[in-house]
Amino acid sequence: MAQILSGKEVVAAIKEKMLADVAELNAKGITPTLGIIRVGERGDDIMYEKGATTRCKSVGVAVKNYLLSETVTQDELLAVIDEVNKDKSVHGVLLFRPLPKHIDDETVRNALAAEKDVDGITDLSMAGVFTLADKGYPPCTAAACIEILDHFGIDVKGKRVAVVGRSLVVGKPVAIMLLAKHATVTICHTRTVDMASTCKNAEIIIACAGKAGLVGTDCLAEGQVVVDVGINYDAQGNFLGGDVVNEAQEIVAAVTPVPGGVGTVTTSVLVKHVIEAAKKAI
Repeated sequence: MAQILSGKEVVAAIKEKMLADVAELNAKGITPTLGIIRVGERGDDIMYEKGATTRCKSVGVAVKNYLLSETVTQDELLAVIDEVNKDKSVHGVLLFRPLPKHIDDETVRNALAAEKDVDGITDLSMAGVFTLADKGYPPCTAAACIEILDHFGIDVKGKRVAVVGRSLVVGKPVAIMLLAKHATVTICHTRTVDMASTCKNAEIIIACAGKAGLVGTDCLAEGQVVVDVGINYDAQGNFLGGDVVNEAQEIVAAVTPVPGGVGTVTTSVLVKHVIEAAKKAI
């Protein structure tokens, strides 16, 4: 039976460090603050916003909300982003996407100052990930995968890692972050020929394609560590599971649960980035 790499355990460790960092900032008269910009009333955005707010308050990070109508103009949204860029009391910004179709995503997300881009959505932040430069922050979900591996003492140096997924939110950035830690990385995706053999030969699998059960038993082998990023639902909102089949627990050495794994850690990484941004702003 596989070891369960519980997100709660990682969150507890991150929280302890965050509390110490916030206390240090408070002693200097600084309250780390997250600005949340939400356009419209998407249910998943509202749910994540509540989770992020709760996590912030649990460690003493303040939250400023900028709630805009679905019909907001691009210029109005840009004005809000300009406001938070200039507001020295706001250290990090979470901008919910996707944005309404009448708004140009590239223009809006890149209007955000990289030093406040705590969720890694700007081109400058992504460039920082790919060049290992200290510009902005990596996407929180990709960073959460690394946090989990580090917390459980899983050294990726020299290891064969299969990343299943190639999005800019997880797949590509986590592959680069793993390379920076000296892993040997292969990126697979839904069009990879014979993905099973590549995955089965890997010592670590990061499954982040967003397709339920894509990583089947034919992809798995004894001794592997599996980080399952996926959390999938059907059109009716019924939970389908992660990207990795449930049978993984009977085969591999260690696996993250879904839910209760990567998603749990992602919000903590967001708050951690806000605190880091506040420290850098001093």
